[in-house]
Amino acid sequence: MFRYLADQNFNGKIVRGALLQNANLEIVRIQDTEIDGAKDPEVLSWAAKENRIVLTHDRVTMPHFAHQRVTAGEPMPGVLVVDDWLGIGQAIEELLLIDACALPEEIDGCVIFLPL
Repeated sequence: MFRYLADQNFNGKIVRGALLQNANLEIVRIQDTEIDGAKDPEVLSWAAKENRIVLTHDRVTMPHFAHQRVTAGEPMPGVLVVDDWLGIGQAIEELLLIDACALPEEIDGCVIFLPL
């Protein structure tokens, strides 16, 4: 089971729905941390220290900064980019599928775009 950090503008309905279906998921919202309001590089740095995969809808800047971390040899547990046009139910299903089936080495250092 993975640990997640929901980015600033990540849809709270997805977080709530995923937690309702699997109460063992470990998702923290950035708003509930000391880095609330931080820029993407700081978010990725904090997520790496906490070994959390970032959940985001940001298809532009977050993947860019994630790739910079990987290129620089810095830790980056992974980023799941959920298209904001994706239905809430499908987003929850895909998140739960990844959580149940993926191996850490399949996510570590990767930016994965959902839907799969």
